[in-house]
Amino acid sequence: MPNDTIAALRAALAHDGAETSDFDLNPETVLPPERALLPAGVLVPVQFGDGAPRVILTKRSSALKHHPGQISFPGGKQDEDDADVTAAALREAHEEIGLPYGLAQVLGHLPAHETVTGFHVTPVIAAIAQPFDIVAEPGEVEEVFTVPLAHLLDPDNFLIESRRWRGSRRHYFTVPYGPYYIWGATARMLRALAQRMET
Repeated sequence: MPNDTIAALRAALAHDGAETSDFDLNPETVLPPERALLPAGVLVPVQFGDGAPRVILTKRSSALKHHPGQISFPGGKQDEDDADVTAAALREAHEEIGLPYGLAQVLGHLPAHETVTGFHVTPVIAAIAQPFDIVAEPGEVEEVFTVPLAHLLDPDNFLIESRRWRGSRRHYFTVPYGPYYIWGATARMLRALAQRMET
């Protein structure tokens, strides 16, 4: 089963696809063409063990300036010392959840996602075949938890919700799981992965 899932993920990621955006569900938004976006990478760690594969997610610290308390992937902006966005995602996963270097098997990438905060984020899909001691970085991560991959690949589990933001109504994807409210950029990137796996 793990090999079948890994093969299916690889095949899905090999297809061409369009980039996504926090503005996908808000087509009336006009973005300045000269805007400068910062490159970033997030790791989508699919953990394989005795049971069904699960995706590792984090709940950001409520003390953070940006996106406090939100559900996210381990990751962040590309630093000067990072070779590329994949290296940035792996470094951030090491810092945020204690993922040892060399443990993640990179399977491929989703097209980049533009966030409302000005980042050009590349989701890096990786298989984690061996267990490791998860250590949450106390300054950034309040909690680390997992969600069944099957739940995140089922289009029926995704909802479109909205709220007022900067004077207008903004629509976005959500994919709730138990007590966790997964929404925004994280849910949009997961929806893109689910769409890839459907085809």
